[in-house]
Parts: sequence; structure tokens; C-alpha cells
Amino acid sequence: QVQLVESGGGLVQPGGSLSLSCAASGSILSIYLMRWYRQAPGKQRELVAAVSSGRTTNYADSVKGRFTIARGNAKNTVFLQMNSLKPEDTAVYYCNAEINSGKSVMTYWGQGTQVTVSS
Repeated sequence: QVQLVESGGGLVQPGGSLSLSCAASGSILSIYLMRWYRQAPGKQRELVAAVSSGRTTNYADSVKGRFTIARGNAKNTVFLQMNSLKPEDTAVYYCNAEINSGKSVMTYWGQGTQVTVSS
């Protein structure tokens, strides 16, 4: 059984910073893409950032220059450093990963962590 567990959400003032972490555990042979999504109230879930196993990154236009996604040295972890946060960044942030368990390649989701940007 594969699990993704996020941590690091919370309340921050506009202009502040937060760092999110996500760790994958369980039966894992390899991890391909790792992504962060977010979903604000009343809106669809949207892709925020992605990083490949080769550490190639992609970002949504709305977060370019402010957010940084990175794989951990252990490669089963992914981080999202969020700087210059804005109220519109308020959402539940979800970790997502394409994982080869040795039996199949599936996409897994974390449980989500709340990020609130407010004064």
C-alpha cells in the first residue's frame, strides 16, 4: 500500500512564506512525476507545480517566480517553497505522484493540507 502524507500548511500573512512537504511511503519501486495541486473553495482543482524524476520542473503561470518545487535527496519526497504569498493562494494543497509499485504504475494523492493567506 502506497501513501502520500503532506505537512507544512497553515496561516500566513500576505507577502509571507510557507514550505510544504510530501513524503511517499509503502511499496515503491520508483517515482516518476510528483506534483502539487490546489483547490480553493468553489473552484476546480488546479495544477500548481510538477517535477520529474530528472528534476525538470513546471509551474502554473500564477505562481512562477514565487513558488519552487523540488524533489528531496531521497527522491520519495517533494517540497513546495511558497514565497510572496497572496490571498488568492488560499486553498487546500494536495500532493500527487505517479508511482511504480513493481506491479503497476498508478497515481496517488495525499490527504491535503490547508494554506490560508490572510491578514
